Amino acid sequence: MKTAEEWNKKILEITLTIQNQFPELSKYIAEMPVTMPDEKHPEITLKNLSTYYESLENLLNKYSLNHDKDEHQ
Repeated sequence: MKTAEEWNKKILEITLTIQNQFPELSKYIAEMPVTMPDEKHPEITLKNLSTYYESLENLLNKYSLNHDKDEHQ
């Protein structure tokens, strides 16, 4: 199981990849589920971090698949 530090590193890396390779996706990052704590759930859990990473990964993978198809047509 990854630590919070490892998840944060992976989140930073994939966020930078999105911003560098597909900057048009940056607007969707702000719309994704927030991993920041709120009054109801004040803690950030490893599950929150892994879920957020997976959502970023899905966004990148789906977009890059479609983007690559568009370029080859």
